[in-house]
Amino acid sequence: MERVYTIPLRNVKNVKRTIRAPRAIREVKNFLIKHMKAEEVKIDESINHAIWERGIQKIPSKITVKAVKDDDGVVTATLAE
Repeated sequence: MERVYTIPLRNVKNVKRTIRAPRAIREVKNFLIKHMKAEEVKIDESINHAIWERGIQKIPSKITVKAVKDDDGVVTATLAE
């Protein structure tokens, strides 16, 4: 199964400035676990670079990812281009 999601990260901007980027990564994982009904989520390096691009404090307000679910229930997420 393959899907493209636009994940909102605006709620992450309400947390302390020094923990925004790590929280955004966790939000992406939790979003994909919930919407893809997955056991495990693997985040590609491109998503990590997109979130950390402007530093730990200035994360993007949303991010578009392509999620592919294997037969084992493992979801691999990459940046949608």
